[in-house]
Amino acid sequence: MGSPLSWLSFLGFMGLLLALDLGVFHRRPHEVRFREAITWSAVWIAVALAFNGFVWWRSGASAGTEFLTAYLVEKSLSVDNIFVFVAIFGALRIPAALQHRVLFWGVLSALGMRMAMIVGGAAALDRFHWLIYVFGAILVLSGIKLLVLREDHGPPGKAMQLVRRLVPSTDRFYGAHFLTRENGRLLATPLLTALIVIELADAVFAVDSVPAVLAVTDDTFIAFTSNALALLGLRSLFFVLAGALEKFRYLKVGLAGVLIFVGTKMTLAGVFKIPPMISLAVVAALLAASILVSVASNDPKAKEVLVHAGGWVVLGVGVALLVLPGPGIPLVIAGLGILGRRHAWARSAAHKIRTRTSKWLERVRPKRDAGGKEPAALPPPR
Repeated sequence: MGSPLSWLSFLGFMGLLLALDLGVFHRRPHEVRFREAITWSAVWIAVALAFNGFVWWRSGASAGTEFLTAYLVEKSLSVDNIFVFVAIFGALRIPAALQHRVLFWGVLSALGMRMAMIVGGAAALDRFHWLIYVFGAILVLSGIKLLVLREDHGPPGKAMQLVRRLVPSTDRFYGAHFLTRENGRLLATPLLTALIVIELADAVFAVDSVPAVLAVTDDTFIAFTSNALALLGLRSLFFVLAGALEKFRYLKVGLAGVLIFVGTKMTLAGVFKIPPMISLAVVAALLAASILVSVASNDPKAKEVLVHAGGWVVLGVGVALLVLPGPGIPLVIAGLGILGRRHAWARSAAHKIRTRTSKWLERVRPKRDAGGKEPAALPPPR
């Protein structure tokens, strides 16, 4: 899809959207309320899905599925950026009315950075195939680190100290200006300090984000467009989730699973290529499960319903796998154990299966002699 006309058309379309966003709808700085943020989030998601439909129509189902998977991966990874944005705005005390302006210019400059990194990364993979294992290892290690540590991002104090040491700045605000003059000196306002720190944070996040999207698709145009549309919706998503991040306590587990999955997929691409539809299903399932568990953990009734539904899913998968040797029976027992919290028949069935399995193992296990030793093996034939 990456013809010069396609690139120019998409960049022009993006420029038009950004001009309308800042020049028309957000011309006057104001605090973005929850309802407005929800509306804009829906608009950006609709734009992305419409473009996904165009990709599907233009290049087929495989390319359309790759775009949707890449967009979903980038959209989910961008949630981690929001933790940092909250810390930056809180540490610098950026007024709510000016936060959208900082995020706008932050996203605009991030688009240029991501484009350069995606094009450069794709070219490097094409020239040096062994880099695929490096990128895959980075994603897997990042996922493991996120899964093991899972701590919230604190205020980025070191980055701010570095920026203020290199860039003369002031703690005073001058409206929506990024620069001001005090006593003849040109100084950065807290808005510019926040913008620079956001860019530094995005450069760090791009180390995971760019390999992740290249693990989903090797089409540079699809990789950049999915990344760009996910970034454009990041500003409205920030205002939707900024006050509710603590409720999604298990979201990082889902993000870790996504990173480990796409990293493994990238590493094994030369041996076994996972179909795009399977990749989309796995990514969506990981994220949906982490969100559902997060919501249920805050509501006892929802938690009970989720556990009950999970028990039926595990039981169903176990029954489906009974045709294979080994994995079906443990899953059936696990599913019945979960359902046994509410149903006596499930507890009884699990007990019967465990009892019969134990008896069967006793029959096939070698009998011991009176001294407690197993009978010696027969000597080999001469």
